[in-house]
Amino acid sequence: MKKLRRLTALTFSIILAFSLSACKSSSPEGAGSASEGGSHVVYRTLDEIKAAGTINIGVFSDKNPFGFVDENGEYQGYDVYFANRIGADLGVNVNFVSTEAANRIEYLQTGKVDVILANFTVTEERAEEVDFALPYMKVALGVVSPAANTITTLDNWKDEDAMIVISGTTAETYLTKNYPNITLQKYDTYANAKNALENGNAVAWANDNTEVIAFALQNHGYTVGIPSLGSQDTIAPAVSKGNSTLLDWINEEIKRLGDEQFFHANYEATLVDTYGSDYEDSLVVEGGVVNQ
Repeated sequence: MKKLRRLTALTFSIILAFSLSACKSSSPEGAGSASEGGSHVVYRTLDEIKAAGTINIGVFSDKNPFGFVDENGEYQGYDVYFANRIGADLGVNVNFVSTEAANRIEYLQTGKVDVILANFTVTEERAEEVDFALPYMKVALGVVSPAANTITTLDNWKDEDAMIVISGTTAETYLTKNYPNITLQKYDTYANAKNALENGNAVAWANDNTEVIAFALQNHGYTVGIPSLGSQDTIAPAVSKGNSTLLDWINEEIKRLGDEQFFHANYEATLVDTYGSDYEDSLVVEGGVVNQ
């Protein structure tokens, strides 16, 4: 009987220990953390990234020419060009993580990526959940539509028409707030949004003007009837809230790169074939300094 009691107690102890272990956070080994707004944010510090020898950078995989996967399965584009330079200057390998607009914040907060470089427009709401570095690009919203039915204003929108947006983008936020009468047709990926416009599922697509201008230039029969909608904003790298060591390093990196006109060189290497030279100075930000 005593042996049975001892065996029962031992079994209970093993089960309890296993249960407690299973309840622990599954944070990456050695990662830092912070509590923001009641949620637990996971991140790796600069030293931990260097020690690991790899930095995880979230980019788009379907947003040509900013972040996309080419026919050889390689990541390319303006954001990717910048990401590769970050890795080189840090002395680590870059692990590209494909992200969508709606999960950029989540990927940072859960430690899935160390940095987001995915055309991330700086807003006050987002800055409450992530830490933005200095900007490297300027952007506004724009609207593209078929040339046969070009949308040049949103003020006389027809009730039966729908506008395509990407979930989690500033276009969705702006239209919901300023044009609540417009029916939004929401998609998670840029590829699906493009297909929807091409298939005539909606009369127009609102997104960053850089994206819709690129779409119109690359696809015959489409026009950007509204090239600038709302305010002029900036695009910047983002890190997890509280990850000050990585944030400080990226800010200094952007300043250093500005001294060599890196982002103009980036534009020439990745964007000029799409936009030509006319848009270069209106889009590029060097050294984190926005010139009006």
